[in-house]
Amino acid sequence: MDHRVCWPILSLVLLSQLPGCEGESRGRPIPKENLLVFTVATKETDGFKRFIRSANFFNYTVKVLGMDEDWTGGDVAQTAGGGQKVRILKEAMKPYASAKDLVILFVDSYDVIFASGPEELLKKFQQTKHSVVFSAEVFIWPNRHLEVKYPHVRDGKRFLNSGGFIGFAPNVYLLMEPWDLQDKDDDQLFYTNIYLDAEKRANLNITLDHKCRIFQNLNGALDEVVLKFEEARVRARNLAYDTLPVIIHGNGPTKMQLNYLGNYIPKVWTFETGCTECEKDTISLPEKDNKFPTVLIGIFIEQLTPFVENFFERLVNLDYPKEQLQIFIHNTQTDHEQDVRKFVEQHGDKYQNVKVIGPEEEMLNPDARNMGLDMCRQDVACDYYFNVDIEVVLQNRDALKLLIDQNRSILAPLVGRRKKLWSNFWGAMSVDGYYARSEDYVDIVDRRRTGVWNVPYISSVYLIHGSLLRSDLTKRDLYHSNKLDADMAFCQNVREQGIFMYVTNRHVFGHILSVENCHTGNLHNDLWQIDENQKDWEEKYIHPNWSRIIEDKILLQPCPDVYWFPVFTERGCDDIVEEMEHFGQWSSGGNQDMRIQGGYENVPTIDIHMNQVGYEKQWQKFLKEYIAPLTEKIYPGYYTKAYSFLNFVVRYKPEEQPSLEPHHDASTFTINVALNKAGVDYEVKPVQPHWRNCL
Repeated sequence: MDHRVCWPILSLVLLSQLPGCEGESRGRPIPKENLLVFTVATKETDGFKRFIRSANFFNYTVKVLGMDEDWTGGDVAQTAGGGQKVRILKEAMKPYASAKDLVILFVDSYDVIFASGPEELLKKFQQTKHSVVFSAEVFIWPNRHLEVKYPHVRDGKRFLNSGGFIGFAPNVYLLMEPWDLQDKDDDQLFYTNIYLDAEKRANLNITLDHKCRIFQNLNGALDEVVLKFEEARVRARNLAYDTLPVIIHGNGPTKMQLNYLGNYIPKVWTFETGCTECEKDTISLPEKDNKFPTVLIGIFIEQLTPFVENFFERLVNLDYPKEQLQIFIHNTQTDHEQDVRKFVEQHGDKYQNVKVIGPEEEMLNPDARNMGLDMCRQDVACDYYFNVDIEVVLQNRDALKLLIDQNRSILAPLVGRRKKLWSNFWGAMSVDGYYARSEDYVDIVDRRRTGVWNVPYISSVYLIHGSLLRSDLTKRDLYHSNKLDADMAFCQNVREQGIFMYVTNRHVFGHILSVENCHTGNLHNDLWQIDENQKDWEEKYIHPNWSRIIEDKILLQPCPDVYWFPVFTERGCDDIVEEMEHFGQWSSGGNQDMRIQGGYENVPTIDIHMNQVGYEKQWQKFLKEYIAPLTEKIYPGYYTKAYSFLNFVVRYKPEEQPSLEPHHDASTFTINVALNKAGVDYEVKPVQPHWRNCL
């Protein structure tokens, strides 16, 4: 039999001649120009765009079939289906039925990434010495009863997967030719039945890629696949067979793992280059304020939270034209109504509009979030929806502009709790839909790897393109679920639509407050946050010059061993004074004082002890963190635990107690903090030289 001639196909009896169609090319490499890639995609999803980017990176020639057609192939994510792909491909293959030198690669596109180029693909295909090679997996679908008919393999994956196959054009055409079923029938079952027919398998010269040399299906193989960082490039390596697959397919429930791999493969992020795609498809905002996109900011106060007043101050100072902003506030906390009211009264008229849903309306969190999204969805002028939870501290004034510039459909700025790994994204998810740590999570949180990352879960703060709400996310209820919290329900709904969610850590945006122990019951509850949110407490209450006392020599020394330095902000002084006045239980100023051990005070003052207002623990923390380090610098070699057994605020009034007599006490050192302004709240008079002629 002459294997160098391709005879016209008259019957199945002559199919045995087909393997010879490529006989002449066995001994020489197939030119990459002889490769044509087919895929069927009816819609340009995020996954499809990723597929095309990876194909373009390696200069594959891709022909997309079925674009903008209605999908009639069934819900393949839930049931059997996909026959529409076979019908479309069969029609597309007709012009190539006799192109004996042409190699056809068919792959899905929504969940596929190229990891290497045509040269390696064709070389590995030739090495199989078969005319058609299907990808293989460990699961049999959709008919488990066919398992007994499958040929046994000593090593490797046994079952056919139709998400990818490669073959010479005449063989691929004949593979398609018998299709006469419906669009909703299963494509994988169709190919499986051909493969399981020993005669057809032999005549078409079909095999499976048992050891994932060409195709890597992720379903059932997640433990086998790791990233392999090469020089300025990234591959997926199969540890079970020590192979480097050319094509990665996130079949079945492995879309999230494919997204993780796609953050790197083929050269999205490498150690040498960093992020190579972060600047692609970005936009630049216009120079004129009135040309800026319109953004609806949804603010959600769902729990007691510290520093709410500071949140609204940052909102006001956000570097974005207020006339292009709309505000929606959902507040469930009566303790924060005053902060919301103050913001609206002082700044509400600067924005396009402000809508507030207060505690009295008893609107649930998911309903409020759905309302915020729908306000933007219904307004065609709403270009973006910006969700911000009240516990988010956006310290970067350019945050909103940076997110818009990045130009992703859904994008979250990375924010986390200070000095902790808790953040507003998950790098992976467990099988039951909850948090799992990805290999790169810590490096992303700590910004050792910076970029724009495709992740399965975001929360707390994120930007959504308004056009997305009016196209793919038209579902009015995205936040309700019987089993999931609102944020998890939202992310699940987004993932089900095939929409990618990104988190960016290219810039430092801010952090998230700890709200587990939010103090209530006092006038200025933020004073009690020195333990839970120390840096935020410091920014509000500690003088900005405190950290520069030694370096900038702003420490004054009016006389030996006496030092003056700034420690509290004006706001800190005011809040302490107001807190004490609000408590109001000042001592009588007499020697009899039952608050102290022994009940007798040698040098009485009109005061309130810190422990009376429940601030003793917090004041001791203040002494340890902000006074002790300074004391040790002033007195080299001296170490102090900065523990004080008696801490109080004294009130002086001309008609009450105008001054304090000179006295000695048992202190190693004493700290006195002036909580009023000299020359404003009181008149300064020279003191007598009681201490080393100190004036």
